[in-house]
Amino acid sequence: MNRMGQFFRAVFARISKDDAAYIRKHLSPGAQELFFGMNLADQYHALQVAYTAECLADAEQEPLDREFLIRCALLHDVGRGKGDMGILGKVAAVLLHDLFPKRSRKWANPRCRHFYEYPGYMMYVYYYHPVIGAEKLLAAGFGEEAEVVRLHHRPLAEEDSLVLRVLKKADGMN
Repeated sequence: MNRMGQFFRAVFARISKDDAAYIRKHLSPGAQELFFGMNLADQYHALQVAYTAECLADAEQEPLDREFLIRCALLHDVGRGKGDMGILGKVAAVLLHDLFPKRSRKWANPRCRHFYEYPGYMMYVYYYHPVIGAEKLLAAGFGEEAEVVRLHHRPLAEEDSLVLRVLKKADGMN
């Protein structure tokens, strides 16, 4: 049911004027460029993760840097750029991962760019978008955010920062 909800939210995704103001408030122009470099469904997803992360931060007993958390949430999927993987590509990647987890990882190939090779590139982006995103963030001068983004799909670990733990939870809820 959660996957069906994700699919319908992606199909009907839109960024309102209030959402755009929220993005401008929390992201510098360089970070906004990375954010808007994602497809609309990923932008909407990242925005929902940011809103959820803010709510989760309110319930935390430990202090955390809310602005940093919001930036990380808004930027956590920048490794999936426009044209890398649309809604149907994401559906296919999830299905391939669920049905053939070992084989689909072997198919992942960053050099596949032709139409007939697209599944290999799609699976590469699906599995490695945290690393791709971290590289983009590092290149743009967002080193701290890059470290959180790089780890956001890794299983929960004891050494995870509070920001990373909250981001992982918010991402899992959306």
